[in-house]
Amino acid sequence: MALKSSTNSLLLTLSFCMISMLSIAQTTGSFKGKIITQSTKQPIMGVSIHIDNTQLGTTTDTTGVFTVNGLPIGTYAVTISSVGFQTKNISEVVITPGKTYYSEIELLESASSLNEVVVRSFKGENNPLTPVSTYAYSREEIFRNPGAQGDIMRALSSLPGVVSSGAQFSAIAARGQGTQDNVYMVDDIPMFNLSHMEAEGFNSGFNDPNGGRFSIFAPRIIDNVQFQNGGFDAVYGRKSSSYLGLGIKEGNKETWSLVGQFDLLGGTLIADGPVSRKTSLFASARYQNFGLLQRVLNMENPINVGFGDYLIKTTTQLNAKNKLSFIAMYNPETPSRGIDDVGSGYNINEDNSLGTILFDHKSTKTLVGLNLRTLLDAKSYIRNVLYFRSSTVDNAFGDFIPSLDAEGVILDPKSGRFEDDLRRIKNNQQEVGYRSIYTKRFNKLTFTGGIDAAMLNLDYERSLKRTDTVYTFRSHDERPGPAQYYQILDPALYNSRFDNNAFNGSGYVAVSWKVSNAFTLNPSVRYDYTGFTEQHTVSPRLSGSLLLSDKQSINFSSGIYYQDAAYSDVAGQSAGNKLKNERTFQNILGYKYQFSNDLKLVIEGWHKQFDDLIVQPNRVQSYLNNNGTGYAYGGDVSLTKRLSQKWYGAISYSYMESKRDDNNGLGEYDYTFNIPHNFSLLGSYKPNSKWIFSGKFRYSTGRPIDEYIVHSDVLTNPDMLRYSQEITAINGRRLPDYISLDIRIDYTIPMRKGLFSAFIDLANINNQFNINAEIFLPQTGRVFNSGLGVFPTFGVRVEM
Repeated sequence: MALKSSTNSLLLTLSFCMISMLSIAQTTGSFKGKIITQSTKQPIMGVSIHIDNTQLGTTTDTTGVFTVNGLPIGTYAVTISSVGFQTKNISEVVITPGKTYYSEIELLESASSLNEVVVRSFKGENNPLTPVSTYAYSREEIFRNPGAQGDIMRALSSLPGVVSSGAQFSAIAARGQGTQDNVYMVDDIPMFNLSHMEAEGFNSGFNDPNGGRFSIFAPRIIDNVQFQNGGFDAVYGRKSSSYLGLGIKEGNKETWSLVGQFDLLGGTLIADGPVSRKTSLFASARYQNFGLLQRVLNMENPINVGFGDYLIKTTTQLNAKNKLSFIAMYNPETPSRGIDDVGSGYNINEDNSLGTILFDHKSTKTLVGLNLRTLLDAKSYIRNVLYFRSSTVDNAFGDFIPSLDAEGVILDPKSGRFEDDLRRIKNNQQEVGYRSIYTKRFNKLTFTGGIDAAMLNLDYERSLKRTDTVYTFRSHDERPGPAQYYQILDPALYNSRFDNNAFNGSGYVAVSWKVSNAFTLNPSVRYDYTGFTEQHTVSPRLSGSLLLSDKQSINFSSGIYYQDAAYSDVAGQSAGNKLKNERTFQNILGYKYQFSNDLKLVIEGWHKQFDDLIVQPNRVQSYLNNNGTGYAYGGDVSLTKRLSQKWYGAISYSYMESKRDDNNGLGEYDYTFNIPHNFSLLGSYKPNSKWIFSGKFRYSTGRPIDEYIVHSDVLTNPDMLRYSQEITAINGRRLPDYISLDIRIDYTIPMRKGLFSAFIDLANINNQFNINAEIFLPQTGRVFNSGLGVFPTFGVRVEM
């Protein structure tokens, strides 16, 4: 009885504690921040800050700082305005009990003085320095993007002109180019890539064009996103497709918060607050493991998938003129599939777990950086960035030959032969870099000039343990005779070892000239030296904008973009074969109509010409050359309703063609990311302070895939029956169309000291099995489809 009484008392106490925590206390919070100019980073005095649908507001002091106290808990839209600047709307200021929401906010100069009309801006989207193909997301918009599970890369895939490999992949490809062709900047630091599980070496030992599967950034880590779908100026280079700039959240300078999120994929912890009067801290730790999700989906032969993401950022206002940020990131991953993970009793023709491939993947990404912003005078500032970044990859690939019944069902996975490490890829890259960018504002002109310098070390090894047989080949691939319907993978032609250093240097100048109130011209030029290719390149670029009225504008961009050869490609060549950088010539013309302060229409056409593309004459050999050429063209239409009042939405359609020619006598073919039709519809509705309902529908034409014929008994050995796949036309047909309906529901209630949220996020709720690849099985002569159906997650988030 005593034990029962104690138990009841404990349960009663816990119940009262939960009720106390979840009860809505009659408390308030504050909104504080600093307003600065976008072009010079100078504080702005006298800016008006108004909390929409209330009587509350204030103005900034001589240092650009403002404070609004006594805000009841809830989510607010805020309007920020000042003479000579574009009015800015912030849609998601979340006030929690007893805490201060802090933000540093940049204002753009007025685009025009025509009729004294105010142009409202969202995260710099009306910046005359960029063409209309510039899009932005806030922290809340990323987190609430349905089907994205808080992943920035998955959120971007619904933008016009952007596609991914679909299904389980999240890496983006923009306007007829590949997933490896995008500029990635994190707090002005260039990054190798932003994804986990990028299966280097999977495709017969060479790079997988699909890219990665999950972003290295946990939900709510990214504070702001700017994506430019081509046409970016000379400040950014070494990639040619698109520009993605990510700003990591700065620590709150006023109050501390601790956040925990736990969902079907894992958990995330975030600490955010002031360390001292001048320094704030933002730190996060996330670990994801897909074991539970695979059991929920009842997946056969699940793959062991685990990865972590750990980040620390400090921000110190050294004095009135100097602001210093420090950032450190560590992102390990260890997916694997061994022979003990493979069960019996399933049909390999219907498998979706990489068939008969075994692998052990170890990879880490590391970044350490310092970013110092110095205000030189009232109209100029300089950014100095020093960083170290590292990427290590150690991939081992093997296979197994199980005993099968006549239908292809595995009887015993360990019967016959199996190897864990037939092929091995090691790719270790380290870079120490420095960037210095100077900006000065004149009366009608803004000047930006800078230099980049980096010392790289590449330690690369690709090895094949023994001669292997490749049962997929192209009709024109070299073979000893026409009757041999397979290829031999020879270690002498496959293996590669490279360990060397190189210096990369860049210099660039960009000018934004306000020719008149209606016309802005942005010429720029970039010089690059690439150490591994020993190549000097010059890239002139020009963009501009013309205001037709207070609501309409025309934007354009044209320029040359050079892209460094991939380091793994450089490392695989013999000493006498030096690759060149690939070249792209881009042209963009766009039109924008701003119906209201939160509704705009964008129409844009574009064309690209590709030269010196790196191609692989024989896919079982390391040799590459720059014989490839190509072109791409298309158009985008999008209508965007930004978040205001209770709802927001976007609808977009893109048409795109992308062709390549390896100049091997076989003519042009559809590139991997030639996706003619893309349609996206996104919407979100917030009926009250507790509920948010979001949905997203996506459709795209199926990806190109090879045409082929199958040859049987290619070894002419009845005791070792093998089939082979002869590719008769590269990307000569298409996979089924991609269709996905994503739904997300968020529920939030205030606690006495914070917020409690629960969410459910269902990607592809229609459960169409979206295929991203076909994998040929030599044992049966058939292909199995690699892809994904419904992808659910749900969880809770507590902020204290």
